[in-house]
Amino acid sequence: MTRPLIIGLTGSIGMGKSTVAAMFEAAGVPVFDADAEVRAMQGPGGELVPQIEAAFPGSTGPDGVKRDDLGAQVFGDKDALARLESIVHPAVARKREAFLIEHAGAPMVVFDIPLLFEKGGAQAVDRVVVVSAPAEAQRRRVLARPGMTEEKFAHILSLQVPDIDKRARADHIIDTGTSIEETETEVIDLIAQLKRIRIGR
Repeated sequence: MTRPLIIGLTGSIGMGKSTVAAMFEAAGVPVFDADAEVRAMQGPGGELVPQIEAAFPGSTGPDGVKRDDLGAQVFGDKDALARLESIVHPAVARKREAFLIEHAGAPMVVFDIPLLFEKGGAQAVDRVVVVSAPAEAQRRRVLARPGMTEEKFAHILSLQVPDIDKRARADHIIDTGTSIEETETEVIDLIAQLKRIRIGR
């Protein structure tokens, strides 16, 4: 039985990954957004809220998980973080399986995974697409975000595989250092290329 070609979409902070994911979606490619699934499961009435409250008392409220309170309970505590991940990761895996079943007939699907290399998810996809831009464009975008500081930016970068390494490990690179129109053309061309790869499998 043929299954969709699974594309792992990743990129460091401020590289334009969400924009590129939206372009894939607009072109008719189903996109699984792991972060969005987690937000939904931890939001008001979310299915993970009771489990998280049981494991981390006081970390949830009527609006779901209180991110700052939960963050304070797990920050710098490897055991607490592992406990949280043991709740979240299997739930995301179940959502991903359901997504694949739902889109079994599609030529390809995209898994939008920010920490694809950092968390070792590259083995679970057929092709890796890295979204990248020049470092100065990345810095400008990230520092324009509300509440972002040079220190926070440096800390986030220290936790991520460097862009140069991601590019080296990518099957395909989408450059967002250009105009939106040029990036969109790149995405459309890549989709056509990936469809040919799938046919050739």
